[in-house]
Amino acid sequence: MNENLEIKELITLRIEQANETIKEVGVLIENHLYRVAISRIYYGMFYMLLALSLKNNFKTSKHAQLIGWFNKTFIKKGILNKKYGNIIHNAFEERSDSDYGVFVEFARDEVDKRYSEMKDFIITIENFLNK
Repeated sequence: MNENLEIKELITLRIEQANETIKEVGVLIENHLYRVAISRIYYGMFYMLLALSLKNNFKTSKHAQLIGWFNKTFIKKGILNKKYGNIIHNAFEERSDSDYGVFVEFARDEVDKRYSEMKDFIITIENFLNK
């Protein structure tokens, strides 16, 4: 198989994963599973960053490196609004708290805000990829 075709298919897969995660998070929130929702919110955005990195030939297995590359390449250069750097940073931190923290709770309004940010992030990156 042609490597370019393979990369395009992987990008499409990651975009689909991100959009599917939006639906998953909605179900989690409806069922008051806020800690898991926070984790999945991050992963939805992470999938979009993977798609973006594939399109730009950046490879890493580290979450922090991927976020750092995103900030350096797209946020600091003004290609994307700096709010998206803040959104992914906060989501990464909260995902760590959600997955590893003890006695960590999230209120519904917090989760709803992060969910809204996630959808904005995914839509923005998908539109950017489709330019």
